[in-house]
Amino acid sequence: MTEDAARALLRDDQPPAAGGLLRALWHGARGEWDAAHAIAQDDPSAAGAWVHAWLHRVEGDDANAGYWYRRARRPVAAGPTDAEARAITAALLGER
Repeated sequence: MTEDAARALLRDDQPPAAGGLLRALWHGARGEWDAAHAIAQDDPSAAGAWVHAWLHRVEGDDANAGYWYRRARRPVAAGPTDAEARAITAALLGER
């Protein structure tokens, strides 16, 4: 998936039909933290932990984000959170 395609998916007016973690990212990109968090925390996978980490990073809770990055077995992200959202989106779609 290209960066432009991931950006378009996150900016779409409707949530992804696929649901799950893509929907959590979609809600998170709109500042709908509670909806996004509810989805991410119910997914026990490493990908779910990555989305959960990103959400806490967006929220500004770096300590909690660090915990979830460790659970995801990923390094703590740096840089813009919107770029990380696109990277997560691309990774999730690439796993299909």
